[in-house]
Amino acid sequence: MGNSEVAEKGRLAKAAAFKLGLTSTAVKNHALELMADALDKNARAILAANAVDLEAGEKKELSRAFLDRLALDGKRLKEMIEGLNAVKALPDPIGEVLAEWERPNGLKIKKVRVPLGVIGIIYEARPNVTVDSAALCVKAGNAVILRGGSDAVQSNIEIAKTIAEAGFQAGLPANSIQLIADTRRETAEELMAAREFVDVLVPRGGRSLIQTVVQKSTIPVIETGEGNCHAYVEMTADLKMAVEIVYNAKVSRPSVCNAIETLLIDKDVAAVFIPPLFKKLREAGVELRGDAETRKIDPAVKAATDEDWSTEFLALILAVKVVRDTDDAIAHINKYGTKHSETIITKDDKAAKKFTDEVDAAAVYVNASTRFTDGFEFGFGAEIGISTQKLHARGPLGLPELTSYKYIIHGSGQVRT
Repeated sequence: MGNSEVAEKGRLAKAAAFKLGLTSTAVKNHALELMADALDKNARAILAANAVDLEAGEKKELSRAFLDRLALDGKRLKEMIEGLNAVKALPDPIGEVLAEWERPNGLKIKKVRVPLGVIGIIYEARPNVTVDSAALCVKAGNAVILRGGSDAVQSNIEIAKTIAEAGFQAGLPANSIQLIADTRRETAEELMAAREFVDVLVPRGGRSLIQTVVQKSTIPVIETGEGNCHAYVEMTADLKMAVEIVYNAKVSRPSVCNAIETLLIDKDVAAVFIPPLFKKLREAGVELRGDAETRKIDPAVKAATDEDWSTEFLALILAVKVVRDTDDAIAHINKYGTKHSETIITKDDKAAKKFTDEVDAAAVYVNASTRFTDGFEFGFGAEIGISTQKLHARGPLGLPELTSYKYIIHGSGQVRT
């Protein structure tokens, strides 16, 4: 591949991955500890770099949702540090014996977890992805090549330098964590074709980025997801609970992939449920777009279009539809959803089971907000993304999902006849 930045860092990552796969748990945990300390000590420089990115983003008139994903503050830095410490506390998956058995001929077979090797991450505006990805890859024995977007480049450079230096000081192989500083499209496409160096590629961002990687990559891709998520208020729901869940799932952080974009309401409770909910949502600045039945109850709601049902707004916009029953809700979700996160609010165990059995998504909730679809919230320490596919992993990508396995077979002279 020549002497480009991608080729050079790819070669270094390949060499690092071999050594990292043999690195002890103690060294990896020490690296995570020093990385957390380094982020804390270097907070001022990281926030200053982020301020440069934010100022440039505002000049480009990037959307408020995009700028929210880009922004760092003391709270978000603290969450990144907590993520490092949480990953440190998790069991090391490498070397875990997944299964073992003995064949009639005396062969003893073990199925053992091993690292994937070199993982490439292509992502957009979230600087926290730099830390989460590095932490999980290192703990799972993988070298990582990070390629963030141009809008977060100063933040990513400062963060990557901070954690890479700390990891090396702790004893990680050199070049275990590397960032591609060149943010041109051509560089990303070169990384997508770096099969001789990169074992798996993970895109994290909006639909355009993900589809570009899926279509152009010659490397196996774990597709992480666009989140057109739904909440369904079933006829037996505790309506007070439903208001709180819907409000949280839409308003708490509308710019993220686990926020809901569409609300489905059973026709038998719509007239009672809609007025208090819509009042609360409007007070939070939510724009409501509804079907004909919703607009009969609240004529001030904007008419929803067919496109609204399949749109990930990533903003304070909510599409609302009144449905006949649970079957109607499930059919709508399976038609328009992106297989990310879906929730039903109900007191009916049969409706809950039907929903969890028949909805095709990575995370299906009963009486809880979709905002919990997150590696940290699931107890994984952190995540690289939320996989919406079924191979090789689904849902939050934590430590086990960043491994493969091999078979180790012990014999005593057996030959096959």
